[in-house]
Parts: sequence; C-alpha cells; structure tokens
Amino acid sequence: MLLRSRAGTLALPSTIASRDARTTTYDRERGRSHYHQRSRAGTLALPTTIASGDARTKNSQLFLLVISAIEMPGMTLDQLRVFLAVAEHLHFSRAAEELYITQPAVSAAIQNLEEQYGVKLFHRIGRHIEITEAGKLLQAETQKILNQVALTERGLRELNDLQRGDLNLGCSLTVGNYWLPQKISDFKRKYPGICVNCTLANAEEICTGTATGIYDLGIVTGEIKAALKNTLEAEVVGTEQLRIVVGKSHPWFDRGEINLTEIVRTDWVMREPGSGVQQVFEQALQSWGINPQELNVTLVLNSSEMVKAVVESGVGAAAIPELMVKKELLLSVLRSIKIIDSKPRSNRSLEILQPVLKLKHRQRFQTGITKAFDDRSRYKLNDRQPC
Repeated sequence: MLLRSRAGTLALPSTIASRDARTTTYDRERGRSHYHQRSRAGTLALPTTIASGDARTKNSQLFLLVISAIEMPGMTLDQLRVFLAVAEHLHFSRAAEELYITQPAVSAAIQNLEEQYGVKLFHRIGRHIEITEAGKLLQAETQKILNQVALTERGLRELNDLQRGDLNLGCSLTVGNYWLPQKISDFKRKYPGICVNCTLANAEEICTGTATGIYDLGIVTGEIKAALKNTLEAEVVGTEQLRIVVGKSHPWFDRGEINLTEIVRTDWVMREPGSGVQQVFEQALQSWGINPQELNVTLVLNSSEMVKAVVESGVGAAAIPELMVKKELLLSVLRSIKIIDSKPRSNRSLEILQPVLKLKHRQRFQTGITKAFDDRSRYKLNDRQPC
C-alpha cells in the first residue's frame, strides 16, 4: 500500500479508501459506537501534523491508529469522554460515577477503542490500571478535541445576542480585589444572562491558566514567563505604582524619605515567589544596584492584604500597590517612603511601576462574550492605576 502526503492529506489507493461504509449503533450501557464511514475520491483527509510527517512515521503507534482507521469504524465523542474520565481517574468505577453510567459500559467503551485500533490504552495490573504510551497520546489529543467542541458549543449559544453563556476570567489579586468587581457589575447589568466565573490568584497561576484554556481572559501585573510568551498574547493596558510603606512604629515613618543605601537596613515583609508584585519589586531593586538577597526578609505572605495588615501593625517595610493603600495613607496609619538615589549626578526620587497586562491565548477562539467584556473593561492607558 502506497502512502504519500501532500498539503495535509494522506492519499490512499482508491480500492482501500472506497471501502463500503460500516454502521453500528451506540448503546451507552454497552459502550458501542455509532459510526458511518465515508470516503470520496479515494482520499482520507488527516490533520496536517500527522499527514505531513515521514511515511515511515517515527511514532509507530500513531501510524497504527491511522492505518486501523481505514479498516474499522471511527471513535465517537462519547467514547472519548469515557476514555478521558478513565485516564484522569485511572479507575473504571470512578469514571463511571463521574459520567453517570455503569462500570461495564465504561469497560466496554475502552475495550471497543482498543479493539478498533489494535493498541492497548491501559495496562491492567491486578485491580489497578496504568495508562500506556498510546493512551497518553490519545489523552492529549482528546483533551484538545473536547475543548474545541466546548468552544464551538459556546459560540453557537452566543448567536442569541449574548443572552446567555459563560465568561471565565483569571485576575491577579490586587487588580481583582480593587478594580474588577465594578467592571463585572457593569458587564452584568448589560448582559444579565451571562454567568461570570472569576478566579483570583497570583500572576504566575493566571498566566498558566490562560495558556491552558482555563481562563478566557487574564489580567495580571508583572511579566510573563519566557516559556509562555509564544502562547499568550499580552497587551499592556495600564501601569500601577508600587509604594514602599511602613507603619507608625517604624523608624522611617517620621522621616518620609530615605537614602537608597538604607533599604538593606530594615526588615521586609514580602509576597510569595510568582507574585507580580514580588517580581516587579525585585526587578526594581536590581535596577538600583541592590541584590534582593541582601534584604532581611522576615515574613513571606501570599496576599498583599496580609502584607498590608502586618506592616500596619509595625512589622518591617513592604512594597504594596498604591491602589491598596490609598485609604491607609489618607488616614496616616501607613506612610509612603520616598527612595532617594544620592549618587553623584543623580539625586533623584526612585519609583516602582509595574505594567498591567491583558492576556489572551494566541490561537484559541475568542467568543463573543469574551470580546464584549474586553471592550467594556479597558484600562486607561498610561495611568498609574486602573480606572
């Protein structure tokens, strides 16, 4: 049998490609599939990533799947959902519980897939199962397929003038706590039928979640990891200033400003690694010629609110987004400290600015709901804080 690839298509001899269609019925309890195989002009179209490879494909199992697909009925979305549940739980009964079907139906669906393509998807070891290399390949592709199906369904539902649907947002903690609530309220007033699901986490988690499709949009402060820059499209939509603040009992409170060299002479309360605030503060220190390791860090906390409360009680100094400490500065329970660079020919006040980024996946479909929220929730460009 001669296999040739061109322009993403695997060409087969017409005697093979034009086999009679086979049809079976799908029964959820027995796990069988409903499939109608058709061919036209002696050609079987395959994804470019498969068809454009060498005819002697490096992945023998993937090649076997392709060849077997010629001879046997194809897989269904129901089978893929069953397979994915088993792959995630590594347990047939738990997969059955998740899908509200019987355990024999799950077993039958997996067996059907394995028999159709002549590969083992799971090793049965006593009462336990382990996923095979073929299973891992199918798991990765199945997740992509089901994600795309979900996006397609969402897109179809949104043809009703955004009367219903879902919006999944990921936002870094400061922006999420102080800016986002009003924007969500405004959006809900215009689109009351849209369900908005919002997750607040540090910048690193939001970047990862947006890259993997958990969030439709991400809004973070700080920078994106180099490994995600090819996956995420980032737009700078504003800037936010960090303030170095201390409580009333701190020696700097009555002074109002310090020399740059004094930064290493006090205790510091920091955010955790992965926080956008922490990233920007460390970058600022390095740009000033100070190694962040030289600071005496007494506490590391995973919330800027916690950092603010601890500093207000008199423990050390901290870099906190200006948006979070406006009230405390007005009430004089915290004081913002100016940092003066007194080096010759410098003698300037130093500032810490962090970019506010809106994140989207470069390749994932952007739903109408996502675009509507994006249009209604812009930052003022070049502002020191979100509008």
